[in-house]
Amino acid sequence: MNAVDVGSLDDFVSGEARQLHVGSRTLVVVRIDDDVYVLDDRCSHEEFSLAEGEVDATNATIECARHGAIFDLKDGEPQSFPATRPVARYDVLIRDGRVEVVVP
Repeated sequence: MNAVDVGSLDDFVSGEARQLHVGSRTLVVVRIDDDVYVLDDRCSHEEFSLAEGEVDATNATIECARHGAIFDLKDGEPQSFPATRPVARYDVLIRDGRVEVVVP
């Protein structure tokens, strides 16, 4: 496993999704207060960018903008139809104010 520095914690706005490319992966990064969540940036229902969706900071979820599938940011599990499969979730480390994503 490799931890990749993706920027300063201050680079990420709380409650907003941001797409990042890490190696060959396209990820969505969401900061909610001091927590940072990282998922694959593809809805498991129809291969659409989750970074274009809406974040619900209260429930730590993200909604796909195409068909409204909702995913839990903590584990990538779908919370609503039409999605029935989870999206991959990545561990995140915060070190000295820097955000690192652990990628296999």
